[in-house]
Amino acid sequence: MSITGIILAGGQGRRMGGADKGLVEFLGKPLVSHVIQRLTPQVDEILVSANREIETYAALGHPVISDAIEGFAGPLAGLHMGMTEARHPYVLTVPCDTPLLPMSLVERLMRGLTHCDADVAIAKTGIQAHPVFCLCRKTLLPHLEAYLQSGGRKFGDWYSTLDVTEILFNEAPQAFININTREELLCLEQAA
Repeated sequence: MSITGIILAGGQGRRMGGADKGLVEFLGKPLVSHVIQRLTPQVDEILVSANREIETYAALGHPVISDAIEGFAGPLAGLHMGMTEARHPYVLTVPCDTPLLPMSLVERLMRGLTHCDADVAIAKTGIQAHPVFCLCRKTLLPHLEAYLQSGGRKFGDWYSTLDVTEILFNEAPQAFININTREELLCLEQAA
């Protein structure tokens, strides 16, 4: 199965004091570099969705895409642009601030998606769904465009209208920790 991986780095980083989270250092290199390293063997192509520091992200060696929707519209805007630019029939999103994402993420999401013949597969730990760890079919682009044009912005509301399967990763809750503050960064570095 051919998959485009989209690293979502388009946010404002408000809880990180306005810093571009993907470029914040974790164990000596930017958070996004850890994500790229873990994602590269799992997908056929990587796109980085960013709305700031475009040249810095581009220097990491992957195409950079920016939201077509103005005003930092959230992760769905990144998915939308990623689906538009993706060269493969399946699209995966992951956030730029999860440096420990599972090395089996894509394989397990794809297995669940195809087994259930679902539209979307998302990761879950315990009772907590992680909707930005999402694998979906590129053919959902018109559906997503209609949702965004209606003013919708929430991942959960969008995929609630689709056939979704949730894939449990209970053995790896740390893998889905996203870093929103300098304190969380420090705690994760100390635990690593």
